[in-house]
Amino acid sequence: MFEPVAEKKAIPPAAFSRLDETPDEVFYSVPRFVQHIDEGAIAAVTDLYRRLFPPGAAILDLCSSWVSHLPPEICYRRVVGIGMNAEELAENPFLDEWHVQNLNADPRLPFADGEFDAAAICVSVQYLTRPIEVLRDVGRVLRPGSPLVVAFSDRCFPTRAIACWRMLDDEGHVHLVGHYLAQAGNWRDARCFHHCPREGDPLHAVIAYSTGPYPPRTEEET
Repeated sequence: MFEPVAEKKAIPPAAFSRLDETPDEVFYSVPRFVQHIDEGAIAAVTDLYRRLFPPGAAILDLCSSWVSHLPPEICYRRVVGIGMNAEELAENPFLDEWHVQNLNADPRLPFADGEFDAAAICVSVQYLTRPIEVLRDVGRVLRPGSPLVVAFSDRCFPTRAIACWRMLDDEGHVHLVGHYLAQAGNWRDARCFHHCPREGDPLHAVIAYSTGPYPPRTEEET
């Protein structure tokens, strides 16, 4: 079921602090070849990708690792991963190309405007300390009208999740991501999706569509 996502007021900088401020390059230096959600939640996010990411599309997988949960039966033109651990990214069978980049240190993506047709952030948005900047640049590198799926569950590394994420429940997380998108300024039609089984991991997602670079290009710039 999809529901509207409400816009929230500005978040103070302290809300993006973490209990463990060890540099990300140190924390992610050891590969973790584990699943962070169970099979039911994986199936739910894979089905979202199946429904929203068209065959033949160029896909950007942000905060990627050794698996991308894309539907294996669909052929995509190009799948690019951005992550923190080279060993994990090298093992990901979905990726045609990957880059190691700390989005908390540098939220600017190394791609041209409109280079991708869809993007995903799976069970990682809670670790972004500059999420609005990241999402604004994701909107830039997507073609206008292209979807972004931000999926998350109730699991996380609590010492690495930002303070406001730790304070909120699942509904709060949905509204928080909606706030990020509203503040980024180049997203439209944000909606949320919920997969809440009686047993197993829940899966929540916020889905929105890029409106292109922000601020919009003037006639002289286009």
